[in-house]
Amino acid sequence: MKERTFTDESVTETEREGTEETTESESTLTCPECGGRLETDTEHGETVCADCGLVVEENEIDRGPEWRAFDSSERDEKSRVGAPTTTMMHDKGLSTNIGWQNKDAYGNTLSNRQRQKMQRLRTWNERFRTRNSKERNLKQALGEIDRMASALGLPKNVRETASVIYRRALEEDLLPGRSIEGVATASLYAAARQAGTPRSLDEIVQVSRIDRMELTRTYRYVVRELDLEVQPADPESYVPRFASDLELSDEAEHRARELLSNAKQSGIHSGKSPVGLAAAAVYAAALLTNEKVTQAEVSEVANISEVTIRNRYKELLQADDTNPAAGAASAEVAD
Repeated sequence: MKERTFTDESVTETEREGTEETTESESTLTCPECGGRLETDTEHGETVCADCGLVVEENEIDRGPEWRAFDSSERDEKSRVGAPTTTMMHDKGLSTNIGWQNKDAYGNTLSNRQRQKMQRLRTWNERFRTRNSKERNLKQALGEIDRMASALGLPKNVRETASVIYRRALEEDLLPGRSIEGVATASLYAAARQAGTPRSLDEIVQVSRIDRMELTRTYRYVVRELDLEVQPADPESYVPRFASDLELSDEAEHRARELLSNAKQSGIHSGKSPVGLAAAAVYAAALLTNEKVTQAEVSEVANISEVTIRNRYKELLQADDTNPAAGAASAEVAD
């Protein structure tokens, strides 16, 4: 009987403690005056009742960041929880990296034994980061894409898109029989065209480790197998870059766009190289706006021969019938 009484009392005490805890938790979530719902005002560090406005707690600890950010990029830069993930790295930037400096946290130089230990740790860390052939393949290809994009001055979004295209090609087993450099170059060329910042085949070949024939063959294969939506290159997309490199005015750039627009309406752009048309339009617009630019300078910037510029230049002026100065410029070239 005593044992049973003890059990009943223990159960009763446990139930009483549970009831008290429930009552305390309910009291912290409801207003002590009206029983309304409590809300936390993080701006002023207070807990107030949403119904009667009673301030239940004040001077609370602000557990948020001490900095402000007005867009996502600024938030990523100021955040101290690690770099954002990126497709431009084979491990998406989630792995750790041991720095090359042989110094401790206080800036003191490590001893010889410690340096040997750190070098061994770096070696094993690199081995663990690329544990299989696909990761090693991806690491080499993404490094190649980043190198070529830097040489061509392509923005970050193009590099990200090229990395995604290469990852898709690797996942769908499109690499057997083709070089890593070839597929990486084709991915970058397709990404640049998709982003509206195209580069000519000659420009891509200059910074790549493959020839033009391999690039065109691999590019067609990747676009076909991955079903990429790549629009034909627009000559007008090359105009801003050429005009900027030649330091032409906004008026000349606008005039070059007008020449290309008239050429499209006349249908003379069909079957022509978009780079050649853009270079010829920039040269013609410079003459029409009385800005001194030679064919050799345009040829060097656009990587197009002067013969191509002269031929396309005459065709553009013949198609442009909106400006009477075009006829005079065409006659000057004929002379």
